[in-house]
Amino acid sequence: MGRAFEFRKARKMKRWSAMSKAFTRIGKDIVMAVKEGGPDPASNARLRAVMQNAKAVNMPKDNVERAIKKASDKSQGDYKEVIFEGYAPHGIAILVETATDNNTRTVANVRSYFNKCDGSLGTSGSVVFMFDHTCNFRINAEGLDPEEIELEFIDYGAEEVFADEDGILIYAPFESFGAIQSALEEKGIEILSSGFERIPQVTKKLTHEQVADVEKLLEKLDDDDDVQNVYHTMEESED
Repeated sequence: MGRAFEFRKARKMKRWSAMSKAFTRIGKDIVMAVKEGGPDPASNARLRAVMQNAKAVNMPKDNVERAIKKASDKSQGDYKEVIFEGYAPHGIAILVETATDNNTRTVANVRSYFNKCDGSLGTSGSVVFMFDHTCNFRINAEGLDPEEIELEFIDYGAEEVFADEDGILIYAPFESFGAIQSALEEKGIEILSSGFERIPQVTKKLTHEQVADVEKLLEKLDDDDDVQNVYHTMEESED
C-alpha cells in the first residue's frame, strides 16, 4: 500500500468532527460552488461533488436544497478560501485550510491558537511545499475490482487505488479531479464522495507526551467554524 492508504488509515483512527461541524463545512462548500458555477448540479461539477459529500455524511436533502437556494440569493455573502501555515510544538508543520467571510477575524483567531499552544504562525509558502495536494474519490465497490479500476484510470491521473470497508478509493494529483470525475460519470460508476487532501511527504515521530502538546493546537483549530481542514506532519511513536 502507498502513502495515501497509510494517510487515510491514520486520519480515520483520529476523532472525527461532530455532525454539526460536518454540515457547517458542507454548507460553506455549497455556497462557494453555487457562487462559482450556479445552482444547477447538472451543469456545475463542483456542486455535484459537494452534494455527493452531503449524502455521504447523511445531511438531510432538505438541508442541502435550502443551502443551494440560500446561496443563489444575491444578498448571500461569499466565502474566501484562505490557507494558513505554521509550526506546532516539537517542529511539527501545520497547514490549515479555512473558508471565511471575515478574513480579519479568521487571521486573529488562528494566530491566537498558535500563540496559546506554543506554536508559531508562518508566512505563505513556509510549509505548504511539505504536502502533496491530492484529490480523492470513493466509489461503490459492487461489481468492481480495484486493480482493474487502477489500470483503467491511470490515463486520467490516478496514482493509487485501494479498497476498504466503505468502497474503493482513488487518489490522484489535485489537477486530475475534473478528468477523473468526468470519466467516472461517463462510465456510470457511482461516486459516493470526493474531495481534496494534503498528504505530508515526510512525517516526524513524537512521544505520547509530545503528541499531547500538538493535539492541543489541533483541537483548537478543529473547533473553529472557519476552519475546513487541518493537516500536519506528526506521527505518534509506537514506543
